[in-house]
Amino acid sequence: MASIGMSDLKKGLKIELDGVPYKIVEYQHVKPGKGAAFVRAKIKSFLSSGKVIEKTFHAGDKCETPELKEQTMQYLYHDGDNLQFMDTSTYEQIGLTDDQVGDTAKWIMEGMNVTVLFHNGKPISIDPPTVVELKIVETPPNFKGDTSSGGKKPATLESGAVVQVPFHIVEGDMIKVNTVEGEYLEKVK
Repeated sequence: MASIGMSDLKKGLKIELDGVPYKIVEYQHVKPGKGAAFVRAKIKSFLSSGKVIEKTFHAGDKCETPELKEQTMQYLYHDGDNLQFMDTSTYEQIGLTDDQVGDTAKWIMEGMNVTVLFHNGKPISIDPPTVVELKIVETPPNFKGDTSSGGKKPATLESGAVVQVPFHIVEGDMIKVNTVEGEYLEKVK
């Protein structure tokens, strides 16, 4: 594994500390009036907790490059304990717990391809596609005077996720959703 020094740190970089893989989500280089410069970073764990911690790196501090591998797999079903995924080239199946999948489960549907992240050969998390098309199964009705450029209302999607949509969107509509921000993008034509 390659070592990463303080000067190599940047937003989006993947690092490993104490055997746990992290991604740098915020980065700030600090040069105080007195003393040596340092880097203050917020790092997010790739493991099930997904918690974000603040870490300070000083000159001479080293961290490792994690052994991460991404693989596209198809989501099959939830068997009650695990979410089952299949490698579409070898037909090999793996199961991830609800904790490993976390909040991203609300964006995936059976048959959808996702990116499974492996750390040292073990599956640790998934990433759904950045943009998904889902059907609205429940949303309040429109009222006279609602405009397409006005406010927003909540809509429950077929996957169970809830997003804010414009008033002109109704039950049964297919919409595109940004899974990173959890936001409505547009109605599918």
